[in-house]
Amino acid sequence: MAVAHDDLDATPWAMDETALFARCQSRTDGLTAAEAAARHVDGQGLHPGRMSEWRLILRQVQNPIVLMLLGATALSMALGDRLDGTIILLITAASGTLGYFQERGAVRVVEELMAAVRVHSDVRRDGKEIEVPVDDVVRGDILVLRAGDVIAGDARVLSSASLLLDESALTGESFPVEKSTGVLAADTRLGARTNSLWCGTHVVSGSGTALVTGVGADTEFGRVGARLAAAHVPTAFELGLRKFGLMLMRTAGVLVVALFIVNVILHRPVLESLLFSLALAVGLTPQLLPTIVSVTLSYGARQMAARKVIVKRLDAIEDIGAIDVLCTDKTGTLTAGEIQLASALDAAGDPSTATLRLAWINASAQQGFVNPIDLAIMAAPPSDPPTPKVLSELPYDFDRRMLSVLVNVDGVTTMIAKGALENVTAACAGSDAERAAWATRFQQLSADGFRVLGIATKDCTANPPASLTAADEHDLTFGGFLCFTDPPKADAAVAIAELAALGVTTKVITGDNRYAATHAASAVGIDAASLLTGGEMATLTEAELDLRVAVTNVFAEIDPLHKEAIVAALRRTGRTVGYLGDGINDAPSLRNADVGISVDTAVDVAKHSASVVLLEKDLAVLAEGIRQGRRVFANTLKYVQVTMSANFGNMVSMAVAAAMLPFLPLLPRQILLLNFLSDIPGTTIAADRVDPESVADPHGWDMRRLRTFMITFGLISSVFDFTTFAVLRLGFHAHADLFRTGWFIESTATELAVMLVLRTRRRAWRSRPGTALLTTSAVVAVITVALPFTPFAHGLGLTRPTVAVIVALVVITIGYVTATEVAKEAITRRQNARSAEVQALSTTAPA
Repeated sequence: MAVAHDDLDATPWAMDETALFARCQSRTDGLTAAEAAARHVDGQGLHPGRMSEWRLILRQVQNPIVLMLLGATALSMALGDRLDGTIILLITAASGTLGYFQERGAVRVVEELMAAVRVHSDVRRDGKEIEVPVDDVVRGDILVLRAGDVIAGDARVLSSASLLLDESALTGESFPVEKSTGVLAADTRLGARTNSLWCGTHVVSGSGTALVTGVGADTEFGRVGARLAAAHVPTAFELGLRKFGLMLMRTAGVLVVALFIVNVILHRPVLESLLFSLALAVGLTPQLLPTIVSVTLSYGARQMAARKVIVKRLDAIEDIGAIDVLCTDKTGTLTAGEIQLASALDAAGDPSTATLRLAWINASAQQGFVNPIDLAIMAAPPSDPPTPKVLSELPYDFDRRMLSVLVNVDGVTTMIAKGALENVTAACAGSDAERAAWATRFQQLSADGFRVLGIATKDCTANPPASLTAADEHDLTFGGFLCFTDPPKADAAVAIAELAALGVTTKVITGDNRYAATHAASAVGIDAASLLTGGEMATLTEAELDLRVAVTNVFAEIDPLHKEAIVAALRRTGRTVGYLGDGINDAPSLRNADVGISVDTAVDVAKHSASVVLLEKDLAVLAEGIRQGRRVFANTLKYVQVTMSANFGNMVSMAVAAAMLPFLPLLPRQILLLNFLSDIPGTTIAADRVDPESVADPHGWDMRRLRTFMITFGLISSVFDFTTFAVLRLGFHAHADLFRTGWFIESTATELAVMLVLRTRRRAWRSRPGTALLTTSAVVAVITVALPFTPFAHGLGLTRPTVAVIVALVVITIGYVTATEVAKEAITRRQNARSAEVQALSTTAPA
């Protein structure tokens, strides 16, 4: 069933409901399952669609240098050199195929992981309310909305009960916007369209229903998608890779152009010189780096998933490994998350069935948001639970911090308010002495580890309001205290100590009062000596806040804006912040932290905002995720370091050899084959073992260290290349084919060997490499030595070396490995000494 798009896309907020339902070809009881399936288009929702096979294939040849090489090869074949051109094409195709299958696996891993933590929407289908993935919502669906729901498409409000939406993701407006029914003028600006909901926003409080008028590209979110993509802030991992790639590309570009000019000056064939230069550029640039990084990250993502940590974007793996401070709520993280109602007390602090009865009525009457507090009250009903008639409800929000209901019980109309004790008592009538007594009782109960709420009432029988508003919450009668228990997790203290051993400081941020927060933090080993409340934060300047958050581990009586301020202050002071949250009010902080972490049981907007989702709300699970993130980065860095040193050394060696030899040191096909063979072990680096000391501390890109690494080990490589040149030309009087064969074997062997040496800071024999890396390296080494003796040798421009040549190459390779090991040891000692010096200075520096 086709759906008209014309004027519906233009002004759905200005149409009456009858016309709108007709345009959307829908009805009040929703679509049928068959209608929804017919309207669904892959990639229409909040998440991108599946990457096509053709797009993956095209990605393998998008490198402009590769395209130029293919063009020059085609020209060479057209001019008669078909053998050379065919071999180059075959090697390029093999490299592209390797990249395709590796990247295809990485893409599929991400798709599987995203499906595991998919956000859902409640819709009416076939006259019933069902739950579907947000990406399956289509035009014409009826959304059933509750607090925490993410809006899956642009929609028109059909009904609302105190429906408040956070539209900051689209409009930048930080205050929630109230939504209602009705028809607006066609020229109403976006921010004033109070009868419309926007894709990507979320429900803060209240409930309602809405008709979906657009999804995907047909939404306001979709129309600004290009701007949102352009506004993407690259992560530290992305920036590091980008700097590394640009550094190599610039160096390679200069040398390749210089080599081409030198070859032309030496009167070598122009086309052959061009092919040589382009093949060298392909060999020197990290052509497979993006693929190998994707493979390494996807392997890490799969390993993390096995440990109950789901990453929603691959580069978040590196980010989670870099975390050095974790901000978390206490409920369900430090505590068991099994909230129970321990007691209901009257205003004097004595057990009271009347207070329990009031709490049960309030919890059973509210419909806005299912929450642990109300579930705990419902699990402990009074002996004679009443059957109230619900007249009105004022849902909980984070400003009022109360939930009020208007009910009629046995002919008496009563407003019952429940919430944070400070807010409830502020709305109550009472003397100063009574207020002081309530506050004292509250402090005593909180210090004993109870979470304490207040409850209050107002008799509205004589003049009941038609609908509750915040203005009705005054002159209440204080009804008593509700005391809840949530004991510390048995393993929370161990998990926090484990995080501390990984260099991660745990900070508690909670809306609970200072006494309960201090009690919970101390119970699990967090230093609560320095505490900061939301009220105190409001009096601090930005500079003062930066100083306080650095030394404070417990933040109490905090609202959502305070959470954002704490995260921002920690980031300003150079910390890499992980934020663990699962509530509606955590969404802004999840988006603004370096790594937003949520749990699978979180509200939809929290899961949607997070980069990482835990399948268990357990700090031990997170600690393992941090370790895995550091392993992934360590393995990525191994490939980067080896590629940098080998490529830099090859560039220097090739530049000298091309200028001094009477022939090309390597043929284009040999350069490409060398590059292809040496990259095969690199594709297994994801599964390599990582030394424990490599995951002990937070990490990040250190371009200075990488440059030192590249120059040092690149020059060592060049020294042994020059030794090979001298041995082949002076010792064996090698002609062009033998010289190329010898250098081809030596270059491949040393690049394989250097991976096994430089993959660890330990002595190479004291760190066991992964089985796949060791096996592929051995297999490629055997293939490299065997190639000159195969029928393919002539086509590749290789010739059979003598036993003496092979022995000489083995000796040179052993010398190269030994020199690399000695240099690595010296650099490691120097870096350890520098780190110890920095640590000593930071320890003795005045506060």
